[in-house]
Amino acid sequence: MLFDRSWYNRAGVEHVMGFCSDAEYEEFFRSVPEFEKMLVRSGIQLVKYWFSITDDEQHLRFTSRIHDPLKQWKLSPMDLESRRRWEDYTRAKETMLERTHIPEAPWWVVHAVDKKKARLNCIDHLLSQVPYTEVQHSEVVLPARVRNPDYIRHPVPAEMIVPERY
Repeated sequence: MLFDRSWYNRAGVEHVMGFCSDAEYEEFFRSVPEFEKMLVRSGIQLVKYWFSITDDEQHLRFTSRIHDPLKQWKLSPMDLESRRRWEDYTRAKETMLERTHIPEAPWWVVHAVDKKKARLNCIDHLLSQVPYTEVQHSEVVLPARVRNPDYIRHPVPAEMIVPERY
């Protein structure tokens, strides 16, 4: 199961933007470690990653999106406001990591300025966290195709074909 920020929104966006009360924020930090411990006790392996970029990299990405019509859709008014509040979000992230980094479910920080390297490093790390053993497989043999002399493959009607532009 993968969560993309949704589980931790209370500690970040909701807190910084004032979408939750202080009491709700504190309840989140009381509940999260206990809930995650319960998940681990029930046999779930929980691995948490934070993809970390620099202030300069976020500025570059947002500027690029503003000027690229194909990427403008990625920027919401909330994103623009979050840019203004970089330091508030950074403090919130630091608090979140400090208060929810537990032995049963530690955080792993991925340096993510280079997206491709970040993804590869994360995949490599995730695979190293999952215990697995080699599974014996039977040899796969492709059977001979059955050919029926009376079968004729019907052509696909032209109006159903996606034009080949590339």
